[in-house]
Amino acid sequence: MNEEPVLVTTEWLAAHLGDPNVRAADASWYLPQAARNARAEYEAAHIPGAVFFDIDALSDRTTDLPHMLPSPEAFAGGIRKLGLGDTDFVVFYDGAGIYSAPRALWMMRAMGHPEAAVLDGGLPKWHREGRPVDSGTDGQAAIGWRHFTAKLKSELLRDFRAMQSNLQTRHEQVLDARSGSRFRGEEPEPRAGVRPGHMPGAVSVYYGDVLAPDGTLRPAQELRKLFSQRGVNLERPIVTSCGSGVTAAILSLALEIAGAKKTALYDGSWAEWGARSDAAVIAGG
Repeated sequence: MNEEPVLVTTEWLAAHLGDPNVRAADASWYLPQAARNARAEYEAAHIPGAVFFDIDALSDRTTDLPHMLPSPEAFAGGIRKLGLGDTDFVVFYDGAGIYSAPRALWMMRAMGHPEAAVLDGGLPKWHREGRPVDSGTDGQAAIGWRHFTAKLKSELLRDFRAMQSNLQTRHEQVLDARSGSRFRGEEPEPRAGVRPGHMPGAVSVYYGDVLAPDGTLRPAQELRKLFSQRGVNLERPIVTSCGSGVTAAILSLALEIAGAKKTALYDGSWAEWGARSDAAVIAGG
């Protein structure tokens, strides 16, 4: 399935749901203020055969930072329990349209499984088109345990030390997916102990700007224009960041669609950077 696109339409998924190695996975995740229960919504209605990909359950449990990438061994164990295997092409979707599904895609790719994509428009578009849904617990039981191999692709991941080093070299452009007001430090951060502001040299590209009004991703041409207007050079390496590593993945997906070749994601994002006294923070601008 290596030739499949990174972004698939609802029409494509509907036509391929019956394929033996095409699997759907609900990767919905919401901020607490959204007052939405992703698992409960999954059990109420999900794409037929989809499993529930819990971003937090598949995260590193040894750190206080939110949903950090776990070890390959822990990730592989969790994926196997979902009934997803090495030969599967996994289509991630979420209940917001495009929000947390790109994070799940990035996690799979960072663990060495490139055969994955995001459903453009997600479950809302699927619902609008009147396509069938199932209810109940996940569909893993019908599939059973499958073998999954995880091997970390470190080139897709950046940590605090790498971001500190980049302040000096400026080798990689840094794109911040948080809102403009959070980027400028005009509103308090939602996590206690995290300073407002942004990294020196970072570029503000709010994740909502890469989405169309109907919740799908903007076309490649529009994305290229948007990034160009923000001064982003798609030919140079880029690192995406956000509050906790979720919406940064939306920018990573948009960058890929726009034609960027070298992108990575800062997993700790602002939850880590803004909480560290040894990290430079700029407010304003």
